[in-house]
Amino acid sequence: MFTDKFREVISKEGIVSIVSCSDGEAHVVNTWNSYLVTPDDERLFIPAWKMRKTEKKTLKNNKVLLTIGTKELDGRMGPGTGYLLEGTARFINSGPEFDMMKNKFSFLTRVLEVTVTSIKQTL
Repeated sequence: MFTDKFREVISKEGIVSIVSCSDGEAHVVNTWNSYLVTPDDERLFIPAWKMRKTEKKTLKNNKVLLTIGTKELDGRMGPGTGYLLEGTARFINSGPEFDMMKNKFSFLTRVLEVTVTSIKQTL
């Protein structure tokens, strides 16, 4: 699912927005491209330090949207490119995947795992 172009985008610095929604209210939290880990072709691991509201919302509705982009690469219309991802989320607080991420990002308290169901280049 993850194309070479997508992998190139997340290898450059940029901002990631994560949108969760439950109880009729959307919530947005941000992180950086450099914090994204792709253990395979359909999942993203994101270190979570706070993200408490995101976690509460995903317990009620695990569907999330992410936008990921960078201005360091050309896209379809010129400088800058980005993606819209849809997926399901869960938080991991123990186990080998948690340990692997904790070794990379000592500040995390949990790992946000997003299983991507759709990916679309938007720019």
